[in-house]
Amino acid sequence: MRVEFDRVTFGYDPARPVLHDLSFTAEPGQTIALVGHTGSGKSSILNLVTKFYLPTAGALRIDGREIRTLTGGSLHRQMGIVPQQNFLFSGTVLDNIRAARPEAAHEDVRGAARSLGCLDLLEGLPRGLDTEVGERGAALSVGERQLVCFTRALLADPRLVILDEATSAIDARTEARLQDALVSLLRGRTSFVVAHRLSTIRH
Repeated sequence: MRVEFDRVTFGYDPARPVLHDLSFTAEPGQTIALVGHTGSGKSSILNLVTKFYLPTAGALRIDGREIRTLTGGSLHRQMGIVPQQNFLFSGTVLDNIRAARPEAAHEDVRGAARSLGCLDLLEGLPRGLDTEVGERGAALSVGERQLVCFTRALLADPRLVILDEATSAIDARTEARLQDALVSLLRGRTSFVVAHRLSTIRH
């Protein structure tokens, strides 16, 4: 997926822009790291790419089409989004991963986890993929919850991946494991990665 910002200006309050005349292109399969202090516009760029907001001025094109001509539904079906606050609902690990593709077979889910190199961790849970995650994922560690979110994103087979501080609340040991999963998740996909850790950005 090709994402082109063409002289984009944006402000939540149009009178106070947070992005000014921004131009850059993410080519298909390229990873763009967004680095900057709080309030510098990183999340605003993600909000525009996901069409949660529209530019105040300028053009944002997805595969050559102005984003205003695309429906949110068709765009979001091609995206995998992993935010800092992982969204899990009551149910099993399997249920949460399948939310990305409800018709996926059990082996499809295992295959996605295997591709990320985390199948052993998920199957090592008390009841494996049938482990109840609890309300908002309370029964899992932060790292386990993020692995569920990464697996869910990969199962959707997205063309565009958005990672918004997805590894910020994870200890260094777990992050090393997640870095390997990230390589698999991002391979061949256009991606936008917001991160404060140098190790993630370097990757």
